[in-house]
Amino acid sequence: IPRERSLMVVIDEECPNWRQVSIHESSPGERGVSRLLAEQCSDYTPTQFDPAIALGQWNPGKQWRNEDLERQTFADERFDLVISQDVMEHVFDIEAAFREIMRTLRPGGAHIFTTPLVNGRDGESRRSARRLEDGAIEHLEPAEYHGNPIDLEKGSLVTWKYGYDIVDIIREATGLETSIILLDDMSRGIQGDYLEVLVTRKPSSE
Repeated sequence: IPRERSLMVVIDEECPNWRQVSIHESSPGERGVSRLLAEQCSDYTPTQFDPAIALGQWNPGKQWRNEDLERQTFADERFDLVISQDVMEHVFDIEAAFREIMRTLRPGGAHIFTTPLVNGRDGESRRSARRLEDGAIEHLEPAEYHGNPIDLEKGSLVTWKYGYDIVDIIREATGLETSIILLDDMSRGIQGDYLEVLVTRKPSSE
């Protein structure tokens, strides 16, 4: 789909040697960019989140490792790239997730991701659901679900609806700047809605 094409263009531009680096992809699908990364990256770790499996463990079929983006079990500076496709709108504690992603990135590494910026340039990001202290979920808007690679029947609850001010949320959580890249190139099949690709890069130690 156009959003995946746009994501792959940005990955190629930001990390042209992605086949040789260490990549963590959160909640990959079974097609497109996810399949390409899995087949061609020499150090590729796919993760999903399944509360029924201990964190840090692989699922019975060994297709993916169980990780919660808000509290990952990976060592510090484990990866060169973290990729997520339409995942961050399903996370409750988004600040913790962005901090954890930066913790697991090596200096100079980057989080390259898509998430629908449904509120556009002028609209504010807002929560649509939140998790209470007792674990219950409070819906602040009518519940909306998107596809979930490991729960095709129920899907994943939308917890955030973002605008371009998502970069402010990331800055407040991590102290880092985020670029929003919007491509419009029909010659490469990149045209449509919600094509923004976001890049947050961890500073190099040099």
